Amino acid sequence: MHPARSFLVLLLLLLITAGWSSADPVGTQGVVGTLESPTVVHRLEITKPGVYENFLVDAGGKGGNTVKISCDDVTLRNCEIRNGTGNGIGVFGTRVVIEHCRIHHMLNGTFEDQKDAHGITGRWGDVTIRNCDIAFTSGDSIQFDPDRTSRGRVVIENCHLRTGPLPGDALGFKAGQRPGENAMDTKTMPDGDRCQLIMRNCLLNGWNQPAQIDNMAALNLKEHVHAEVTRCIFFDNEIAFRVRGSGNRGGAHVSISDCVIDDTRVGVRAEDGIENLTIHRLGFGPGVETRMKTHNGRELPGFVSTGEYEAPSIGVLLKSGIPGK
Repeated sequence: MHPARSFLVLLLLLLITAGWSSADPVGTQGVVGTLESPTVVHRLEITKPGVYENFLVDAGGKGGNTVKISCDDVTLRNCEIRNGTGNGIGVFGTRVVIEHCRIHHMLNGTFEDQKDAHGITGRWGDVTIRNCDIAFTSGDSIQFDPDRTSRGRVVIENCHLRTGPLPGDALGFKAGQRPGENAMDTKTMPDGDRCQLIMRNCLLNGWNQPAQIDNMAALNLKEHVHAEVTRCIFFDNEIAFRVRGSGNRGGAHVSISDCVIDDTRVGVRAEDGIENLTIHRLGFGPGVETRMKTHNGRELPGFVSTGEYEAPSIGVLLKSGIPGK
């Protein structure tokens, strides 16, 4: 990364950490991670309903699901999950809430031969991910459902999903290498009721080259899903929204409203003739190279875009929030 760009990203992250005034804040708020005197374990398997909080789960380089939730009616709160070669959290129950957690350094393989290690993954159901910081994964920050065997809804709100050059050597990766694929990747069953993704008030950054995959995107929205993305801020990404139409497993329906993109190569990349893409009040900052790109030149049936506007730079946004209507 160019030194000037590195300084800009560091400055922006300092602004994020300090917080900014907004009637409806974007990104994490308050305490994220463990509280005083956490319980330290190497793996946490949750098999009974209840509230589980203030765990420091350090995988010590081991694989598998560092935290495995295999029952319904669970809240996981104020935990830090780190240093694994598998997934941070695997969700295999429903009515699950994950809040105020920090997940980082889930890294599998090497930069040249990356293997999936996600921050949070598992099965669609009734899952809420709230006020979490997920960073430095060799897979996706969040991915539902890699097995394509479930249906349901996932809500992601006030989260910070990020990657970037690693600050130091870790688990087979070297300092300065940028791990990861997407902040969010949707995988679903090909038919029946659509899975639902609701994402709001989130900050997504760092999904940019150099990387070991083509088309690195903050959001990779595909297959048989209905996705609603509201009041999210995107910066330092190769692609902010990669929205994908019909394929063997169906095509996504995507609604974008009151989001802002800056410092990004492509704002919205529409693929495979996506047939239900609606955009309302999408702001583009001065650092966006291409606002919208249609892949393969196919028509976009049902495409609607209203209220596009010129947004202030990312530094202003992080101080004052997303402009009102």
